[in-house]
Amino acid sequence: MRYLHTMVRVRDLDASLRFYCDGLGLREAYRMENEKGRFTLVFLAAPEDLEAAKERKAPLVELTYNWDDEEYQGGRNFGHLAYRVDNIYETCQRLADMGVTINRPPRDGHMAFVRSPDGISVELLQDGSLEPAEPWASMPNVGAW
Repeated sequence: MRYLHTMVRVRDLDASLRFYCDGLGLREAYRMENEKGRFTLVFLAAPEDLEAAKERKAPLVELTYNWDDEEYQGGRNFGHLAYRVDNIYETCQRLADMGVTINRPPRDGHMAFVRSPDGISVELLQDGSLEPAEPWASMPNVGAW
């Protein structure tokens, strides 16, 4: 058995790609357009997994964009995606600079939570450990994560 991917339905593919790729740093491994089914699938991988993901040998996030407008609920019921990052402070700052709310700041230098444009909770975990640093150490939680 091998873990393949996690599927997340998205309402705005461009906004979601900006969040997952420009913000989190994921890379597009491949995509599939299905005109008859009226949907687009975009498969994303962490940079270190990209080559293996292109060969379908690494875990992926599948963004499913249905061309017909739908309202999705239950993002919190999904739980969360989790990514190990090289520098949690830099990642959170990049996301904050994009206007993303840091719901659970990395006060401990180890863990943070943010939400995608579709309300999917994303956990960021520091690879190794960083000393607590301002302004993160003093920031309160915001909203649900």
